[in-house]
Amino acid sequence: MAFEHITEAINEMKEQGTFRKLVPLESAQGNEVTIDGKSLVQLSSNNYLGLANHPRLKQAAIEAVEQYGAGTGSVRTIAGTFEMHEAFERELAEFKHTEASLVFQSGFATNLGVLSALLGPEDVVISDALNHASIIDGIRLTKAARRIYKHVDLEDLEKALKETQDYRTRLVVTDGVFSMDGNIAPLPAIVELAEKYDAAVMVDDAHASGVLGKNGRGTVNHFGLDGRVALQVGTLSKAIGVLGGYVACSQDVRDYLIHKGRPFLFSTSHPPAVVAANREAIRVMKEEEELFDKLWANTEFFKNGLRDLGFDIGHATTPITPVMLGEETLAHTFSDKLKDHGVFAQSIAFPTVERGKARIRTIVTAEHTRDDLERALEAFKTVAEELNVTLHA
Repeated sequence: MAFEHITEAINEMKEQGTFRKLVPLESAQGNEVTIDGKSLVQLSSNNYLGLANHPRLKQAAIEAVEQYGAGTGSVRTIAGTFEMHEAFERELAEFKHTEASLVFQSGFATNLGVLSALLGPEDVVISDALNHASIIDGIRLTKAARRIYKHVDLEDLEKALKETQDYRTRLVVTDGVFSMDGNIAPLPAIVELAEKYDAAVMVDDAHASGVLGKNGRGTVNHFGLDGRVALQVGTLSKAIGVLGGYVACSQDVRDYLIHKGRPFLFSTSHPPAVVAANREAIRVMKEEEELFDKLWANTEFFKNGLRDLGFDIGHATTPITPVMLGEETLAHTFSDKLKDHGVFAQSIAFPTVERGKARIRTIVTAEHTRDDLERALEAFKTVAEELNVTLHA
């Protein structure tokens, strides 16, 4: 039959204990979620600020549906640009301290559209080895040359910059916060090197938008680098709480992407509810600064708790905290047993991360209570004892 190799691959994953089913939630996204009728502490959501179920965002979405309908009926370049789309992009550009911005259907689509449109055979893209899959796929779609530098290795980056002097445009691309390890890119040094060798910088702030910088403006603002980074890419579906991706850039880049960015050109525009909720999210981030205080207090408490128990959490300095376990089957089993003890924390294994570097990736949010986090720490301790995981306390 057709696709026999697919069936074989699925069976192999099942035999190795690496096959995973989707886990449907039966409740709104929050500090606790309902799965199979059971309430669990949620440690796997990107809902950093709790905006996904924020009353102001929900009300904005409802009002937009009532006034403008459920959908837009067209792509942006034909009849699908409502005034609210452009108003939101103006607000987003102001928030990011850039000249302009353009919204795509997702963060993944943004990286595909930006990289494939802006770079040609005369150019080279220089990318961190642990950049997100969407950056990797965006690079694959370009006709540009490509260089991969060792993860956050500034010497290797400088070597790549020296060896690519003959290209028209050299674009250094890095995640602002690396999604699997939770570490922050050394952006000031990257920008200085790029300026030294007349290169441009693109930062993917998927896990920094709404987390780092004043009111969640991102890594560039966090390091005081406003105006020195050519392209800021991010999502509207993590800390922002809704859906979409964006690039904050110059007006010329925005205009060019409207004409050449294929995901933008050939996808129906965001429905009114999404646009209105995104706009309200930016306003909430400006006005409810206590959300950031709570997020970082929870982050510090949970990281310290895991360290005190003896877990290896790598070099994470953001709300993303990987609990390193190594073997794929152990990580999956650990995650399953956490559910039995009231915690939903998903395992991450190959091919998302390298073989032998499987982990439980945890993310705390501003919504978590101290009780939530204490219960989660107790669950991690109990499961480690049940599975005879060696700790280093």
